[in-house]
Amino acid sequence: MSVMLNSTPSGALDLLLSVGNSSSTLTGGAVAVSKESFSSTLTKNIVAMLVWLTLSIINGSMVHTFLRHSLFFENPRYIMFICMVINDALQLTLVTALYVLSYIFRKIHASVCGLLIMTAVLTTRSTPLILAGMAVERYIAICFPLHYGHMCTVPRTLLLIGVILVLTATPPLTDLLITIVHEPPSFFHNAIFCDHPLLFRHRSVYYKNCVFDGVYLSFVALALLYTYCKIMLTAHAVSTGLASVKRARNTVLLHGAQLLLCMLAFVVPSLQAALISLFPRFGVEIRYIFFLVVYIIPRFLSPVIYGFRDELFRKYWTRYLTCGSRSVVRVHPGLPKVNL
Repeated sequence: MSVMLNSTPSGALDLLLSVGNSSSTLTGGAVAVSKESFSSTLTKNIVAMLVWLTLSIINGSMVHTFLRHSLFFENPRYIMFICMVINDALQLTLVTALYVLSYIFRKIHASVCGLLIMTAVLTTRSTPLILAGMAVERYIAICFPLHYGHMCTVPRTLLLIGVILVLTATPPLTDLLITIVHEPPSFFHNAIFCDHPLLFRHRSVYYKNCVFDGVYLSFVALALLYTYCKIMLTAHAVSTGLASVKRARNTVLLHGAQLLLCMLAFVVPSLQAALISLFPRFGVEIRYIFFLVVYIIPRFLSPVIYGFRDELFRKYWTRYLTCGSRSVVRVHPGLPKVNL
């Protein structure tokens, strides 16, 4: 399978799927990657499934903790957090399924492939926008605490989540519409290798996604840069001790790391292709490392930032993990606690 130099999230999915291919030919040169051994294939699939199972258990326990306590689903901050957890869990499930299927089935039905890829692209694009929404919520809570109650409400939070879903669903839906217009109906009944450029192969799809991703990433980057700079300045101005400043700085750094890892999905195809051209003997290993860095490691950061570091959520989460089978103490909602 040829390496597609695509700078969109779908391009990263293409290269993820090529991990399961036994050989690859680089564009611009006939450099063959040696066939992967059965033991290596089995080990990588077992590791991928174990990571998926571990994160699914963690994410499931966090969602369960959120739903059992009313103070969480009445707080905009935790509503956006749990949306991030659910989005991460869905994305991890999809990319793990695509990864394993690429080893088992060389080709799958085009309509099934389209559903998997469109949903995976939607969840990939949703993550940075949810991060931007969480940054704005923290900005209002810290810089405008007196106005927080009427600016950040549950209905407005749900509206924001709906807008994010519409924005991230628009590109894959337009990809599908363009393909329906330019391809015969029989195309969707064929068995194909599940690859975005092979499914949505009209050239206008590529240019459209490049324009969308450029505007999209610029907006997210500017929103995060502005809000986090304002948060840092406010934290330094009102802080009475070094502990709160350090906590604010660490939160900013973790959010920045999470966003950077998420945005790797937009640049990894070209970078990965360049590395494979330099080190063709390690093509399979390079693809597997990028799979871990782009799709696995960022999924661990949400539990770290809000599960372990947030005192309020950690209190009830650890109580659920240690005493999940016991009766739950009902907690009345109070004023939201601002954590830097």
